[in-house]
Amino acid sequence: MFLEQRASLHPRRGWIEVVCGSMFSGKTEELIRRMRRAEYAKQQVGIFKPATDNRYHDSDVVSHDKRIIASTPVPHSAAILPLSAGLQVVGIDEAQFFDEALPRVCEQLANSGVRVIIAGLDMDFQGRPFGPMPQLLAIAEYVTKVHAICLHCGELAHYSHRTTGSDRLILLGETESYEPLCRQCYQAARAEKDGKRNTLFS
Repeated sequence: MFLEQRASLHPRRGWIEVVCGSMFSGKTEELIRRMRRAEYAKQQVGIFKPATDNRYHDSDVVSHDKRIIASTPVPHSAAILPLSAGLQVVGIDEAQFFDEALPRVCEQLANSGVRVIIAGLDMDFQGRPFGPMPQLLAIAEYVTKVHAICLHCGELAHYSHRTTGSDRLILLGETESYEPLCRQCYQAARAEKDGKRNTLFS
């Protein structure tokens, strides 16, 4: 009886963690690592990803180094709430592809006592804040920024440079479409691309 009273006085605490960075920086790998630790602690966990992201697998979350964890693809962020009933830890991958309601969904989960772990690109290929990520970073208790290695100079990279000619905001791809670059190399690559574009249309 005493333990039940204590449980009612001290409800389960929830919070939001965000793992962000460029492509090839290990965001999904870190998300999977944290989810596996929660599973090892015998916590009830569930991981979700946007249904549009089927690069490696239709349903599983797969990191660039081929680590795999079962997940549930959802069409929009509101679909996460009913699927999270009874979960203690919720993981969300590729958060930048979700709609603008995702921060409210995450806050609702955290307020109800769920630990929410989010992984996503903080910037798009143009170096601008990506989708709901800025708001998620603002409301998170814990933020981890991971870095890739710049393919041009070997310094830490936090930009995702698109190597193809497409200007679409969302373009699913891997090493054939993107490369991680540091600030200086990214600016140089963008200037070179803009120069080629201006030459074509001059």
